[in-house]
Amino acid sequence: MTDRTTPAPRICPNCDGFATVAITTGSRDRHGHLRTVTANCRACDGLGTVPAHRVREGARA
Repeated sequence: MTDRTTPAPRICPNCDGFATVAITTGSRDRHGHLRTVTANCRACDGLGTVPAHRVREGARA
């Protein structure tokens, strides 16, 4: 009997699971707070995980 379950997603190798970051622009607003810009990982679209690849039996690598 073959196992037909979906493999668990794996952590994104590009961002190591830290998919969204806040980057300071270096400037401050009129209240004195630092301005930040959020950026998402392009590889996982801000999820932190990527789908696991299933290896087919008999497939060549």
